Amino acid sequence: MDDLNAAVAAAARVLERARDVTLLGHVNPDADALGSALALGLALHRRGATVRVSFSEPAEVPRSLAGLDVAGLLVPPSQVPERPEVLVALDSGSVGRLGHLGGRIATAEHVVVIDHHVSNPGYGTINIVDDRAEATAVVVLRVLDELGVELDEPVARCVYAGLVTDTRSFRHATESTHLVAARLIAAGVDGEALARSLMDSHPFGYLAMLAGVLGRARLEPSAAGGLGLVHAVVTLEDAAGLRSEEVESVVDLVRTTTEAEVAAVLKELRPDRWSGSLRAVSRVDVREVAQLLGGGGHRLAAGFTAAGTAEEVLERLRQALGTVVAAAGEPRDLRR
Repeated sequence: MDDLNAAVAAAARVLERARDVTLLGHVNPDADALGSALALGLALHRRGATVRVSFSEPAEVPRSLAGLDVAGLLVPPSQVPERPEVLVALDSGSVGRLGHLGGRIATAEHVVVIDHHVSNPGYGTINIVDDRAEATAVVVLRVLDELGVELDEPVARCVYAGLVTDTRSFRHATESTHLVAARLIAAGVDGEALARSLMDSHPFGYLAMLAGVLGRARLEPSAAGGLGLVHAVVTLEDAAGLRSEEVESVVDLVRTTTEAEVAAVLKELRPDRWSGSLRAVSRVDVREVAQLLGGGGHRLAAGFTAAGTAEEVLERLRQALGTVVAAAGEPRDLRR
């Protein structure tokens, strides 16, 4: 904890002096990545710094998150300077998660890493990595407090966006997390309205996509050492005309299958290129599974990218699951 406090203080000193700050979220940014970046970016912008927030891909900001950018801080990756004065990487467990903008890590004068992934190796000049925090947004709030930032509604809304989504509407939340949420609501956040816009609002075409994708879902009770795997595939044709957040949300429905410990959804990025989302109930560390496939994440929620046909990728996933479960012990032990 002392090391974490020291890192927070060191980052605050750098950010207080900074005249130009670039904040980067990971590829396919979620509410925690962009909410964290925009909360800190808005605070620094108000202090007089030149601030830009960006990410490598996709080309457009997820529509459900665009409303968080009240100061117009989001810029395309082409506007990220080659040699940033201060670069802040948020919610990115590795340089690779920054996509092609990861190269800026080597050219920036100062690199502040703010994250909550246990697998983060600490690739910054200052690393604030708290793997006990439910969301990177909680770690950002510590930095804001160190900077003496007034927690008004626009800043609090960005922090709340990361908190409510990464805790799955506070399903995975400690007492302290609820206290943070209470503080954000006291600052003016309308929790119900924000959660609805982030997670519970979809175009009508979303229903047709779900009908097709879920209709093709498959359950493999013998996979994952007998703990069960359920999986679905979202093709480019399935996703046509829909936002990235619609596609990303499919795994949250697939994961409700009671007969499977692990849920997986493959999303086609381009022919023979896939993004995989993994979720587990409690017994399997899908972060370890994702790492075997070149990805990473959290113990119960992780992801990876892979090349090949959908069936080839699924076969590699089955093998990785078997390896992780076997290393953890017999399935009967995991069920206790």
